Amino acid sequence: MTARPAALIASLAAVALAAGCTSFHEVAIETPIQPKLDIASFQRVLIAGFVAGGSDEVDANLETVRLLRSQLRSKSGLRVIEADVLPLVEIAQQQARPQEGEAPAEESGDYVFKETTGTEKDLAAYERIFANVDYWKKLGEEYQNPLIVTGTVLFTPHQRSGFVTQEREVYDQFGRRSTMPVRTYLERKGFILRPKFVFIDGRSGATLYSESFREEVLYNAQQNTPALSSYFELMDRLLPNFLNTLSMQKIRGSRILLK
Repeated sequence: MTARPAALIASLAAVALAAGCTSFHEVAIETPIQPKLDIASFQRVLIAGFVAGGSDEVDANLETVRLLRSQLRSKSGLRVIEADVLPLVEIAQQQARPQEGEAPAEESGDYVFKETTGTEKDLAAYERIFANVDYWKKLGEEYQNPLIVTGTVLFTPHQRSGFVTQEREVYDQFGRRSTMPVRTYLERKGFILRPKFVFIDGRSGATLYSESFREEVLYNAQQNTPALSSYFELMDRLLPNFLNTLSMQKIRGSRILLK
């Protein structure tokens, strides 16, 4: 045996011995994520209301306000203001009505608001209300200059069909179970949630920050899932990102240490 192979064998033996004596320890860690918005100058927050549309099965304006208020009570240092939920669709329509001496929207070329807000284009037309500085400043004065949270929420039914990969159980001649991927054509139905959160300074009426999200859920066509359950499932996915706008959040994970 030459010196080189002997050294290699000795090294492999040392590695094997070390591996045999090594123990693994899983250590929980938390990684802080800094907030996207500096709210140090605010003590109060008003979840005012949302321009909502899409599904008639869920009042997305009311449910979003309730959910965000509940989350901020327990996960934010801000005092949550209890107030009536604003019907922003109606308010935006009122603000868009021509004043005395002004041309109607059709003649001036402005967008004519629809009574129903079923598409992104419909909701986009209402977003001009967030630029109405005087309106939000007046609302802020009414509630002692809080941080105002508003925006749009589109919650729409959705269908999709196509091939998907599913795991199927198979058994061999000895009865042993295993799984194998199988391509299957499925018709699925579900919902898409597209919220846009707008954060407004109640002291000035100016927009401080805004962020849009999109979440989707699909079920087998035979599965009957209530629309409200799907709404909460989708909101649950994006709530951490919403909360991270206002306060530091911690991502929990783990690391493996060798000893």
